[in-house]
Amino acid sequence: MLETIRELMRPPPGMAFDFSQPAGEPALAPSDGVAWRVFANPVSLFIGGVAAVLLELAEPSVRSGVWDHSNFKRDPGIRLRRTGFAAMMTVYGPRSEAEKVIARVLRMHGRVEGHTPDGLPYHASDPRLLDWVQATAAFGFTEAYHAYVQPLSAREKDAAFAEGELAAGLYGATGAPRSWCEWEALLARTAPGLEGSDILADFMRIMRDATILPAPLRGLQRLLLRAAVQIVPEPVRALPQLRAGGLRPGEALLVRGLARAAALLPLDEMPPAQAARRLALPPGPT
Repeated sequence: MLETIRELMRPPPGMAFDFSQPAGEPALAPSDGVAWRVFANPVSLFIGGVAAVLLELAEPSVRSGVWDHSNFKRDPGIRLRRTGFAAMMTVYGPRSEAEKVIARVLRMHGRVEGHTPDGLPYHASDPRLLDWVQATAAFGFTEAYHAYVQPLSAREKDAAFAEGELAAGLYGATGAPRSWCEWEALLARTAPGLEGSDILADFMRIMRDATILPAPLRGLQRLLLRAAVQIVPEPVRALPQLRAGGLRPGEALLVRGLARAAALLPLDEMPPAQAARRLALPPGPT
């Protein structure tokens, strides 16, 4: 189990990076902020990432861009690790390297365009879509930590969004929410256009059955998927593809136990601990 968690938090093949260097260089996110705590817990990180994808796949243009221009269907584990690495870099990485990673992502976005099945043109560099992707990621990671690791105050939830403003701006999401209230306003504006789809059903099937975790842990993989569905806000959680996919009675306690136990695991060579050494900080709570 420990090695599986370590593997999920490591950069994917070909993207190895030592977060402990260069000494003293700050990250895009403040080291004393909420994001450094939120992203350090591997269980809530997995849950929050899945919740963010569920929200992204409910938006027609984002859904087409993700599904038509990524390798998720072929290798969901690598796709999730690449996305997780980019998120880790924006939170823990030295600023100079984080800016390079974001620049590479933007170059890839420049090639992502097409039409939805309804004929609506989309482009991954559309600020409206970038705002939604950044907002859903901030919501997913923050809410997963709040629900399953440690409750966050209203001020801390606001801070989680505000701390991502610099990275969001570099991605081109200049209108991304900077507070929980702004997130709720964006969700309310976007909700009329959110919808279910066969792709959303395919995503749920892939996440249930893919070899993301080893076979003996496949039940845990499905439990964490249900935990992600549980925190997705309405109207998305009520979509036919998700309606019966949340936690069963008593499972929330189990997920909280797993997430809080994960905070006690020795993860000294993972990005959060490496970044703390780079800045000569004591290991922080997760």
